Amino acid sequence: MKKAKSRSDELRPAYKLSDFKKLERGKYYERVRANSNVVVLDPEVAAVFPNSEAVNKALHSLMDVGSRLSRLTSTPTHPARLRR
Repeated sequence: MKKAKSRSDELRPAYKLSDFKKLERGKYYERVRANSNVVVLDPEVAAVFPNSEAVNKALHSLMDVGSRLSRLTSTPTHPARLRR
């Protein structure tokens, strides 16, 4: 036979309400928000990557390509070539 669960809001006798500090809603919200960066992927994108390591690897590759392209398209070192 299963025991019935107690649904009372009373504390167990071993606990005293005075043992608990006053609760503050959202006390650490700003700290957590500042130190975390949650990115939600579209389902189609998430289906391609098995885990966060794969996503990070792809993004690092994209950053490398972008930095190489920006070096190729930056101001040329020979301004005379632009005058032609």
